[in-house]
Amino acid sequence: MKITVDTNGTWYHGSDSSFELLREGSTVTQWKELAEAFSHKPSVLGYDDSGSITHNGKADGLLYVIDEPIAVGDDIYPHPKTTMDENAEFLTKRPLKVRLVEKLPLNLEEK
Repeated sequence: MKITVDTNGTWYHGSDSSFELLREGSTVTQWKELAEAFSHKPSVLGYDDSGSITHNGKADGLLYVIDEPIAVGDDIYPHPKTTMDENAEFLTKRPLKVRLVEKLPLNLEEK
């Protein structure tokens, strides 16, 4: 699957914890649905060429957006050990401000 980075696009982080500052070394992505899936804390996650994501997460999640300007290379970098397609996930080089945008209850079909 081809994933492109929009330098002016929104960056997301999914978690099951509440906070205002994302730690250095955390994962961010511009693929909103991927961050949503990761928020449920799966031990297994996969997706197909159409972008349909499956996972075995069992926790309610929280979706955050990075709430400050960031640049690839300066503030984030491609995850060096990812098993996903290029540009799917990046790691933070420094703590970043985040804003909670959505609570994500695990839906009954996922449970």
